[in-house]
Amino acid sequence: MFDVLGDLNWFGILIGFIAFTLLGGVWFAVLFPRAYNRSLGRDPQAKPEGSPLFFAGPALTCLAITLTSAIMMAALEIDTLGNAMLFGFIVGVGYLAANTVNIAINPNFPRPLYYAAISGGYNLIGSLIVSAILLAF
Repeated sequence: MFDVLGDLNWFGILIGFIAFTLLGGVWFAVLFPRAYNRSLGRDPQAKPEGSPLFFAGPALTCLAITLTSAIMMAALEIDTLGNAMLFGFIVGVGYLAANTVNIAINPNFPRPLYYAAISGGYNLIGSLIVSAILLAF
């Protein structure tokens, strides 16, 4: 069932990975930077430190999520937009957003549900975009 690595479209994976990574930059730096800072108990105008981990970490996780989604979509033989969107929704809510909530409810997050809504929303939209791109390629 999971012997699909040879069937994967690596160009689609690359495009999905880039789209997911760029979405993260736009989501957290343009659309919701102040809300994200407030969810973490920071000054709304705070700027993140630009360490290598700050840039490479999210990109690597986007790559892992995109590759995993590609493998699962191939193994499940998802070949329609409706099924791709359902897959993206299930992964986005059932794994990515749910795990974000689980991480956020630890006592170090001052506004865990606010943080989970912002980050979980990004993960859900990202999962839907990745699923659509993987289907298209």
